[in-house]
Amino acid sequence: MKTLLLSIVASLFLTAPAGFAQEDSPTTSGNTPVTAAEDQPATDETPPVETLEKDTADKAKDLASDAQTKVEEIAEQVDQNPTAQKAAEGILGPIYKLAESLNFSAFHWLAFGFMSAGVVSFTLQLVLGKLALLFRGSLNLREILSDAVGLVISTVGLVLTTQAAAENSSFTHSAAAVLSSAAFGVVLGFIMYRWGQAQEVNALTGHRVGKTLG
Repeated sequence: MKTLLLSIVASLFLTAPAGFAQEDSPTTSGNTPVTAAEDQPATDETPPVETLEKDTADKAKDLASDAQTKVEEIAEQVDQNPTAQKAAEGILGPIYKLAESLNFSAFHWLAFGFMSAGVVSFTLQLVLGKLALLFRGSLNLREILSDAVGLVISTVGLVLTTQAAAENSSFTHSAAAVLSSAAFGVVLGFIMYRWGQAQEVNALTGHRVGKTLG
């Protein structure tokens, strides 16, 4: 009897650690353990700002490339069109004939002088003339744009005149001709600037008087 009781007590002590070990093990759902990553809620990941800017820049480059390709295709079609070729010849033909008839040094002297006058006049009007109007409390954006366009046209004309004179006449080889033409252009350009500034000031004064009387 004592031997039976001792064997029961010994079996209880032997099975107890196994039960405690089962209680200390982590909780499982079926055969898959629950991890800490699964307990955290899912978060929405947004792309960084640099990635969005890069995508936008790439799209803009693609659009610009497509537009350039289409323009080149249209230009190629126009170049191969006989009607367009005849129209271009009709525009350039009279200009070529006029250029051939005016291909002498005196014409290049006058052209260089007038283009120089335009550059001087429009430059002074953009700088000094607009400052004079600004001091009077007025500034006309249309006049600024008009003077800027005139300056661009005069500059391009001066460059083309010089190039044509260098290729077709002796104007550019004469220092006296170049200096005298440039002096003529500076004087004429200054006179044109004074006329233009006076006209703008008179227009501003008349506009203010009209507003006062009205």
